[in-house]
Amino acid sequence: MERLRKIKNRYVGDGNPTLIIAEIGINHNGSLELAKKLIQGAFEAGVDVVKFQKRTPELCVPKDQWDLERDTPWGRIPYIEYRHKIEFGEKEYDEIDAFCNKLGIMWTASAWDIPSVDFLERYDIPFHKAPSAMLTDIELLKRMQNNNHPLIISTGMSEMEQIEKTVSELNYGNLLIAHSTSTYPCKTNELNLKVIPTLRNKYPDIPIGYSGHETGLVPTWTAVALGANFIERHITLDRAMWGTDQSASVEVEGFSRLVRNISDIELALGDGVKKVYDSEKPFINKLRKIK
Repeated sequence: MERLRKIKNRYVGDGNPTLIIAEIGINHNGSLELAKKLIQGAFEAGVDVVKFQKRTPELCVPKDQWDLERDTPWGRIPYIEYRHKIEFGEKEYDEIDAFCNKLGIMWTASAWDIPSVDFLERYDIPFHKAPSAMLTDIELLKRMQNNNHPLIISTGMSEMEQIEKTVSELNYGNLLIAHSTSTYPCKTNELNLKVIPTLRNKYPDIPIGYSGHETGLVPTWTAVALGANFIERHITLDRAMWGTDQSASVEVEGFSRLVRNISDIELALGDGVKKVYDSEKPFINKLRKIK
């Protein structure tokens, strides 16, 4: 099997442009208007896919945390109430779907529970993306693969043995794997980008990518140079905004640089075949004594 997967009308894998995913997640802070601004910014930056998160709060928040109070933009409220305030439902996702279709950008969401997977199946999403926290939830991952959608699994908080076990339970044919470290923001010395070639060697027929939570852009560019077939970074309008993921996100202008320079990296990497370019030939005649 080739290291290649089809996502909508494009291929992801070796020899193809890097798929670039902008993780909006919950950086919209429950505002559809803010979500649309983030989608627009990602589109203008040249991103391929924007991604949200979808949860059923009562299933994802342990009961002993429901009543814990938290400072939020809506005041000090119980945690379960906060989770509901930042959760989009059918009305919001209908608008997101229409807005993305109008722009011509793909969208999807990370489902944290089975009802959320079923909810997303109402839409023509390009793939499912499992959060790192769900890597060991085989029932959930298999539900994501039920309708033959490609599935990206993230590997933060996991050792290789856990990755191996999960991969062995899933359908290889529509699987992609993202290296990740689940710290927000992540320290440079914990990014461990050499895991990307490790995963490429271990799974030669699965596209390998990178989901980054660091500050700055250099590690993500390095991930592409190391062979990442797709990358994912959180996007924000302002890293100083309220929210748990904002500080590990990239602002829209930074995303434009990220996309632009990934294209340059792909061009610079070439095809690996050593050759003499026409532009070199005048220098051969001028500088090389023995030809």
